[in-house]
Amino acid sequence: MKQRFRGWGRLAAGAAFVLAVGGAAAWLAGLGPFSADGDRFRSPVGAVPATPQRPGDADAGYRALVNAPYVGCGMPYSAWRRLAPETDPADLLPGREGRNAELPYFLTAHVNADGVEVVATNCLTCHAGRIDGELVVGLGNAQADFTADPRRLVTQAGAYVRGPSETAAWQRWADRIEGIAPYIQTETLGSNPATNLTWALMAHRDPATMAWSDTPLIDPPPERPVPLRVPPWWWMGKKNAMFYTTIGRGDHSRFMLLASLLCADSTEELAAIDAYAADIHAFITNLRPPAYPHPVDAALAETGRAVFAEHCASCHGSYGAVSSYPNKVIPLDEIGTDPTYAMAATDGGLDRFYAWVEDSPHGGTVRAAPARGYIAPPLDGIWAVAPYLHNGSVPNLAALLDSRLRPRYWRPAAPQSYDPDAVGWHVEVLDAGKDAFDDPVEAVRVIDTTRPGYGNDGHLFGDRLDAAARRAVLEYLKTL
Repeated sequence: MKQRFRGWGRLAAGAAFVLAVGGAAAWLAGLGPFSADGDRFRSPVGAVPATPQRPGDADAGYRALVNAPYVGCGMPYSAWRRLAPETDPADLLPGREGRNAELPYFLTAHVNADGVEVVATNCLTCHAGRIDGELVVGLGNAQADFTADPRRLVTQAGAYVRGPSETAAWQRWADRIEGIAPYIQTETLGSNPATNLTWALMAHRDPATMAWSDTPLIDPPPERPVPLRVPPWWWMGKKNAMFYTTIGRGDHSRFMLLASLLCADSTEELAAIDAYAADIHAFITNLRPPAYPHPVDAALAETGRAVFAEHCASCHGSYGAVSSYPNKVIPLDEIGTDPTYAMAATDGGLDRFYAWVEDSPHGGTVRAAPARGYIAPPLDGIWAVAPYLHNGSVPNLAALLDSRLRPRYWRPAAPQSYDPDAVGWHVEVLDAGKDAFDDPVEAVRVIDTTRPGYGNDGHLFGDRLDAAARRAVLEYLKTL
């Protein structure tokens, strides 16, 4: 029973990301310069300019985040109840109302227009995670499982549906899952398919009306998602554009509820969700990271602060009483990390989806325009966000600062536990990759850095430091 319930989480991840879009043409001048060739779908590397963001109420945003039906279709509650175990008390969140108060944090219930109570995934499927067993809202879920076909769960739920209203609710949800399922299955536990899910949803929706089409209206994305690690939400307050390639330019609150595209079948439905999107954005941008829970060598950390200021701050910013963040996209030839994601975003193969954004109801306030590189992220709470790099290929900060420590094949130690010395995960280093495992349950746990998109090269700046300087920087990073 529990294994079947876990499958519910597998279909969710992308459903928590949203690329809905929105209206004030005056903002276009502030969305950043076009690339040198005049391509409106590209941005240059370097500093990312700021754009105005709509104000919101952070408290109202939290209530909406954990209660509002921004994913408007799902499994009938009666079917979910028969498939699921009792909710673990550790999965409950404060501030939830009605039925939601008894559901796990990653699910939200509401009654649809036909009077059927349905259960849907919410943003916290991807944007809440555990570290040393503690649930942290805003921490990217590095253990999410999207390796199975989500249609299996849909079929299981269908066996428990009764009556025409429940059947109609189930069918609406099933149609959406059928449309996206081929594009959201990953080969590794913790890898997130949200970007591919975004494009798949766009392929099935008329951008002007939001009407759903069971057959794609434009070519869908490639079936294999590029491997990505979900970054923490608390970085959002500093970033001028969203996502690793800074593709999300303009009104961030309209990029953050892409889950609504799963089920919002009209511009009116989209507008109703957009009405509280700025509040959710306010909650997210006011989040702060958890404090490092282990002892810190204060003197060593102070030494590390000086090393960091000299060698790292120009890209990652400064911290403390006087702080700054440069919002700087580093070109691929300089950063040297796996280029698969940035190349795919900028080689022209996704331009039909960027055009969809422009043609949508909110196209005036949002532009999809990636840069061919990766943004150097803020480092607030960096101790908590393992594994590292945009694809999660490096298990801890010690290995990020010294490339000689990066394992080619590895998996999180079982049970997964935190390593305060390496600042990241305890891992099991393996002699071979996924192909060496006959059991698919074991194979999906293996991070195989020889696979396309999973490379652990690049970010070699720490290699230029001596061992003592690296140790000092590592200690300093615990304090951010």
